[in-house]
Amino acid sequence: MTRRFDAPGPAISTQPTATPPAQKPGADRPRNTTFTAFGLASETEPLSPGLHIVATPIGNLRDITIRALATLAAADAVLAEDTRVTRTLLAHYGITTPLLAYHEHSNDTVRDRMVARLRAGEALALVSDAGTPLVSDPGYKLVQAAIEAGIAITPVPGPSAVMTALVAAGLPTDRFFFEGFLPQKAGARRNRLEALTQVPGTLVLFESPHRLPEMLADAAAVLGADRPAAVTRELTKFYETIRRDTLGSLSERFGQEGAPKGEIVVIIGAATHPDRPVEGDAALDGLIRAALERHSIKDAASLVADETGQPRRAIYTRALALARDSQG
Repeated sequence: MTRRFDAPGPAISTQPTATPPAQKPGADRPRNTTFTAFGLASETEPLSPGLHIVATPIGNLRDITIRALATLAAADAVLAEDTRVTRTLLAHYGITTPLLAYHEHSNDTVRDRMVARLRAGEALALVSDAGTPLVSDPGYKLVQAAIEAGIAITPVPGPSAVMTALVAAGLPTDRFFFEGFLPQKAGARRNRLEALTQVPGTLVLFESPHRLPEMLADAAAVLGADRPAAVTRELTKFYETIRRDTLGSLSERFGQEGAPKGEIVVIIGAATHPDRPVEGDAALDGLIRAALERHSIKDAASLVADETGQPRRAIYTRALALARDSQG
């Protein structure tokens, strides 16, 4: 049984678009533009020219949308971060669209070639290995080049590891900040975490499994061990795991267990009781000034906080103020 599925209409764009030729390249070579879902073969309608940004499952192949399947089946080609990964998805749904590699190492020549095809009136679908393209994945430069060339950009929304982890963590979702991957080196990672202490909302981070214990330890030390957090692993897959606790407890747990396996997303709640700057304590200021003579602001704050038992972030804020006063 075959049913017809109308692909979405042309994208609305405020920018001028190139006028496609009467016949797209390769139109004289008919191709199978069907996909199979729920045991039924569905035939798609021609896709509007332009670049289609298609979200794909982050683990469970059943999470793909009907519109995404229709777009992938009707496109002239699918641009994939790893063609081996995307080939598995297409084969599962009986889609035979040609695959082309487009990843973070693709140079300007490859990008220019894709834009030339788009200018010629083709419809190209861009996917990442999993989830929504451009979110910690390559593709931004191609989208930017296509926009500059006046080519229509059509988003085809769907799965996202960021949103999936966020709604499962049990932490506030009214305001959040997506950080992506933190720096690999410990010093740079702690510096970045220090900057994130000022974010007034939930933090969303990606992390490699083998670096997770170290990252959690740094996050607990810099952001505060009492912050609520969740470590999500293998979301939507068979071994999906979500662990919710404080940063300190999670750091201790993964420090003992070691690195887990699979894809990791870490959600960290905002400070539950933001520290107030320490002011008006002459003895404490004296300790901070003495530490600043021998150490950086960050190291001085850590030393004084350890010595006095005061909140490190509060000491750091006061050290910043004292350092500015001394320079003024």
